[in-house]
Parts: sequence; structure tokens; C-alpha cells
Amino acid sequence: MPLLAGSVPVIMGFMGATEQGVVTTLGRSGSDYSAAVIGAGVGADEIWIWTDVDGVMTSDPRIIRDARVLNDISYLEVMELSYFGAKVLHPRSIEPAMQKDIPIRVRNTFRPDYPGTIVLRDEHREKRVVKAIALIEKVALVNVNGAQMIGRPGVAKTIFSALAEREVNVMMISQGSSEANISLIVDESHLEAAIAALTPIAKQGVVREVTYDRDVAALAVVGAGMAGTPGTGGRIFSALGRAQINTMMISQGSSEVNVSFVVKGGDGKRALQVLHDEFRLSENSDD
Repeated sequence: MPLLAGSVPVIMGFMGATEQGVVTTLGRSGSDYSAAVIGAGVGADEIWIWTDVDGVMTSDPRIIRDARVLNDISYLEVMELSYFGAKVLHPRSIEPAMQKDIPIRVRNTFRPDYPGTIVLRDEHREKRVVKAIALIEKVALVNVNGAQMIGRPGVAKTIFSALAEREVNVMMISQGSSEANISLIVDESHLEAAIAALTPIAKQGVVREVTYDRDVAALAVVGAGMAGTPGTGGRIFSALGRAQINTMMISQGSSEVNVSFVVKGGDGKRALQVLHDEFRLSENSDD
């Protein structure tokens, strides 16, 4: 094999082909995905992703001036950050490496000597409760309300099937224990399609009303150290409360790697700064 003979192959990563053999582009981060698939296929020791930034950062440096580069981050953490807008790595580029337990190193093309960030299954250096915080703007909050939903099987299926038919991607979901409300976050560009999908359901009496709010921002607090750590949620929302920032919606998965919430659009950047300061993410020392 050429690889065993020491040859270094140069492979076009951004181009691909359809099932019919038609040449096409792979879209954003297509080269990263190609690198991950090939690296996993050949059993590489590491997969290096060269980009125009120093690595994965604690937050968006355009908003948080003291955001810093993370030395390391877990696969699950970086997947959450990628999903919530961090564009250093595409979520699909992480899965192939994760399946083969191959570290991914994110490095800067313009600073080749800088070590960047390494993505691992297990963290070895930075033991923090919270590793990074992401902000997504240009989203909309959709509320589906109605006492008719309480104890009625299949309502959620009806809602999400209708959204899927309109190709609306739901980014966040929250449902109260009363079952009388389901709140959704969608991309602002999908709002009209979401309302068009849900309005007939309200007319059928499955739900009472569908309302929406365009003036919102979504934030995700990410860190594997939150799992099983008491008081992290209290710390997040107490800090927001002290800053007079109201939380409109909260969503958390059972993995406890990510706490997501929604605030008014004008509070998004301020909430990001408040929490970055609260968890001292600009510091290298352990939290």
C-alpha cells in the first residue's frame, strides 16, 4: 500500500459525488468531515483540522473579549457547542473519530506552532464544571398551549410530524409537567413554516393556541463536569437573576452536559458575558 511505503496522499475534501455519480460540494465543513471519515478509516493516531482560529474557545471572541482557547475538550462537549453555533467543527465531523476513539486536534493554519485544542473521549487537563458557553441569535420561540394536551397521547407526535412535513428543524424543546404547554426554538428563517404547520392543529382543537416571539436569543452552557455536580443550575440562573435577565425557557438533557435557555434578544450578549464571568472561563485555573 502507498501509505505503508511512506507516501503522503493529498485528497480533495470539499468535493464529493451524489449516489448518481454527479460531482457536487459537501457544504460547510465538508473537508473536516472528509478528514474525519478518512482518518477513522485508516486508523490514524490523530485527526488534525486546520482552520483560521487557534482552537475551540470558551465563547465567541467577537462578543467576549477575554474568551480563551481551550487546551482540551470532550467529544460530547464539542458536539454540543458545534450544534449551538460554534463553527470550528461541524457535528458530523466528530462522530467518525468518536466511534474509533481517535483524538481530533484543531489548529490554526496561520499559527502552525500553536498547539490548538485537542478533542478527546476523556478529559485529562482542564477539570471544569463549565467549559464553554454558546449564543445563538436569529431564532424564534414558538409556544403551543392548551389544556386539551393534558393526558392526551399523540399530541407531541402530531406537533412534530407537522413540523417535519414542513422541513422545520427544532433546535430546543421544553414541556411543563402540566403537559399544557410545549415550547420550541426554531431558526428565524423557519418561523413562518412552523406557524403554517401548527395553525391547522389549533383549528382542529388539538391545541388551543400557537404563539411566537421573534425577539429572543438562545444560550447553551456546556460542560461534562456539570453531570452530578449539585448547584450548577442554581449558579447559572442566580447569576442571570442578579443581572436582571429573565429566563423565558429552559431545556436540559439527561446527560447533563448542556443546559440551554432562552432570553430576550437584547439580553443575549449580556447573558453570555455574565456567565462567562461567573464561571471564570477566561482563567486557566480549575473552577
